[in-house]
Order: sequence, then structure tokens, then C-alpha cells
Amino acid sequence: MSRENVEAFKRAIAAYNRRDIDAFLEEFDPEVEWHSLIQAMFGGKESVFRGQRGMRESVQDMDEALADLQVEHSEIRDLGERIVVFGQVRGRGRASGAEFESPLNWVVELRGGRATRLRDYLDPKDALEAAGLRE
Repeated sequence: MSRENVEAFKRAIAAYNRRDIDAFLEEFDPEVEWHSLIQAMFGGKESVFRGQRGMRESVQDMDEALADLQVEHSEIRDLGERIVVFGQVRGRGRASGAEFESPLNWVVELRGGRATRLRDYLDPKDALEAAGLRE
């Protein structure tokens, strides 16, 4: 199942980047919980989005604030029912036009090939530590 989990996350990122939000949400459990740092990156607070409805609202909020947002992954460590993803986000503010790039890493828990819980980390070491790993 673990290889399926990695592929499910890759499908979610690809769907998000092409803004196929229905396909993006198919990769998440209906009761998913996402601890997101995206809003905190822009001066807000870390937010928790619950369920696919919360995920959809988060995406809509980001699309309203950002003219472009692309998510990339450079490495995925397969830990069975959990994966650690190392990557980054790139985008451009809708109002300001300012471009940005930031590291973004995730610890993702999965069940039955669908993500049940995600937590964002800016520092890859924090993601590794949260997953109980060292470099």
C-alpha cells in the first residue's frame, strides 16, 4: 500500500497545479485534517482545515489572494502509512504581483490510499523530526 500512498500524493499535487480541484480532493479522505502554513507565510496564522469542504475553501482562498501558486516536490520518503515530502511553493500575489518562493515540506498520514492528515513545515528538519526521523 505504501507505494500507492506516494503515487496518491503525487496525483494530488499534479491535480492541484492544473487547478483540477475535484481530482485533487479525490486523493483525500472525506474527514481529512490539514494543518496549513500557507496563510502564515503571508502574515496570517497557521490554519487547520477539516474535511474536503475545508480543503476546497482553503484552495478558493488561496486562488483569490494569489494569481499563481505551484507546488513542487523534490523528494518523498515512504514510511508505510505515512510519507514525508520535501518541496517548495512558488507563486505571485494577485494584488501586488510580487513573486515568491518558499520551501514547504509535509508529513502526510494516509489510510487506504487517501490522505487523512497533513501538516506543513517550512524547515525540512522539522518535518523529519515530526515523522520520527533524522536526516
